[in-house]
Amino acid sequence: MAAAPVLPTSPSTPEPAPLSEGARIVDTFIAPSKTFTDLRRNANWWAPFLLMVVVSTVFVYIAGQKIGFRKIMENQMQAQPKAQQRLENLPADQREQQMEGGAKFTGIISYAFPVITLIIWLIIAGALFGTFKFAAGADITFKVSLAIVIYAALPLMVKTLLALLSVVAGMSPDSFSFQNPVATNPGYFMNPSDNVFLYSLASGLDIFMIWTLALTAIGFTCVSKVKRGTSFAIVFGWWAFFSLAGAALAGAFS
Repeated sequence: MAAAPVLPTSPSTPEPAPLSEGARIVDTFIAPSKTFTDLRRNANWWAPFLLMVVVSTVFVYIAGQKIGFRKIMENQMQAQPKAQQRLENLPADQREQQMEGGAKFTGIISYAFPVITLIIWLIIAGALFGTFKFAAGADITFKVSLAIVIYAALPLMVKTLLALLSVVAGMSPDSFSFQNPVATNPGYFMNPSDNVFLYSLASGLDIFMIWTLALTAIGFTCVSKVKRGTSFAIVFGWWAFFSLAGAALAGAFS
């Protein structure tokens, strides 16, 4: 009796090699799927966060030296016409006192901005985690969600580096602000005092922000079974909500 033929077995797909922290940062720009897939193995996010802290701190220091926190504060007040009007109505001595205090506060907040940003990322990661977990049925944890959000924000560090180079190259102090330091969005070319709401919306249409949002959507697709189109809809939907809410608050309190 002839023996039954042995069917060939398909080779098992090898697991991808673990990535180092440096490789994950580099791959975020050149091969993002590798980085985000590796987050399922290890969802640590300290490396990109600390890198962004260093770049932000250097940027703030150079801007403070080249432009000065008082001038930066004066430029930022252009987006707050109501506050600017209240300041102009004060007596000269009180106005000077307010300006000095405001300059010091601007410096403190600028150096503390990475901590503020981390809090914002925690909120965004929570919103995305809840949506993907319970609305889209994704098998994901909050820690992985937070890691995706932080790694995806690395293009914003590139924007900071471009702003740093602009300051070092001698850009006009009159056109500088921490909120919108380089011409990567329509808001850069607008006068904030004309319409704070539209200025905020236009500033949100930033090349590097759109890059970050696309990476975020790719990240959630890589770590879950959610389709890419669904991921993009969720990420950009939350971005539209936060943008409109932020612009409305800016317009109300400016």
